[in-house]
Amino acid sequence: MYKLARIYDKHILDGKRVLVDRVWPRGISKEDAKLDEWLKDIAPSTELRKWFNHDPDKFSEFKKKYREELRNNEAVQALKDMKGKVVLLYGAKDEVHNHAIVLKEFLEE
Repeated sequence: MYKLARIYDKHILDGKRVLVDRVWPRGISKEDAKLDEWLKDIAPSTELRKWFNHDPDKFSEFKKKYREELRNNEAVQALKDMKGKVVLLYGAKDEVHNHAIVLKEFLEE
C-alpha cells in the first residue's frame, strides 16, 4: 500500500517513509525528514525533470516519458519489495502535477 505526502507537511503518516526526489528538498534537515530511505534513482532523470519544470501543460507528456523511464528503473523493485505501508515523500508544491503521483500509479498497476 502506497501513500503520498509532501515532505513539508506537518502531519506525519504512519509507514515506511521514502523520499522519491532526486534533489534534497530545501529547508528540510535530515533529522526533520525522519526518512527510512532516500531513493533518488527512482525520480525522473535530470533531463526530464528540467524539461517538465512543473508545467501543468506538459504533465500529460511528462507522465508518458517518466513511465517509460520507470519501466527500465531497477529502483522500482526496491519499492515493490517493501512490506507494509510505504509513504512516498516528495517536495513539489503542486500536489496534482508531480512525479510522485505518476510513480504511485505505476507501482499500483
